[in-house]
Amino acid sequence: MIICVGEILADMMGREENGKTVYERYAGGAPFNVACGLKKLGTRCGFCGSVGDDLIGHFLEDTARSQAFDYLNIKKDKTRNTTLAFVEHTAGGERSFCFYRKRTADHALPVEAVDEIARLADVIHIGSLPLSEAEGRAFADKLIEQVHRYGKKISFDVNYRSDIFENAQAAIEIYKKYVAEADIVKFSEDELPMFARGATQREQLESIARGGKTVLVTLGGRGSMACAEGKVYYRPSIKVKAVDTTGAGDAFFAGVLSALGEGEKNWERILLRGNVCGALTAAAIGAIGNLEKCAVLRTMGE
Repeated sequence: MIICVGEILADMMGREENGKTVYERYAGGAPFNVACGLKKLGTRCGFCGSVGDDLIGHFLEDTARSQAFDYLNIKKDKTRNTTLAFVEHTAGGERSFCFYRKRTADHALPVEAVDEIARLADVIHIGSLPLSEAEGRAFADKLIEQVHRYGKKISFDVNYRSDIFENAQAAIEIYKKYVAEADIVKFSEDELPMFARGATQREQLESIARGGKTVLVTLGGRGSMACAEGKVYYRPSIKVKAVDTTGAGDAFFAGVLSALGEGEKNWERILLRGNVCGALTAAAIGAIGNLEKCAVLRTMGE
């Protein structure tokens, strides 16, 4: 089983309507998106996160329960509000973010669940947003320690968001520890040079992957790459009309993790599944709204 841990929040998606900006509410948060993708792909999976005891928190809790996860732990924090992410788009579907996140709930994760998660899961996928706060890092450190004690694997998506850190160097100083601890780690093409050495993406992947780590990088419309067991692989993208890239990287990661969980060894097929999941997500508004189509992969043989 794969258990995803970290932020669950509301993506407030902005659009222009009659000269006004109107925001629509969608469930989101990178590790929650990954968990939803895994479930749609038929993988045994779960999610652990924290919301406020408020209108948005109730909406997210209901959404999480509707996914029929194999494991679910949603902490409802009565002292904090639920985290919001306001999202606006360019014509090509690219996004700009603004987080409503002062003393909100996403990083107040349930420490009492650490041992249960580490025992139940084969892979624990950790979201990055809570790591910007000391409380979130303390939870992650305890979880990683317990996961390693049980001989399980850690998955980590850097998912750097500039407006929650003072500057990029502050993020690097925090995230580099978790990049080092992870067995499987994913970067965007903008994030990879922040943590890796080398003049090319191949060299950068190889520099992170030393010691047996599996390293992934998404390349937007150009596809994706992976470095696994000392070899580098590339798969071109699936062409779609992108309307919203929110959650596309999460869907890609869900596709990859689901394939690995099934024992797939062919990295051409692993990256293909990830690319298709990412493309389908980018073709619809919201991070999880188009994931049902990813389930078709299992019946079509990809």
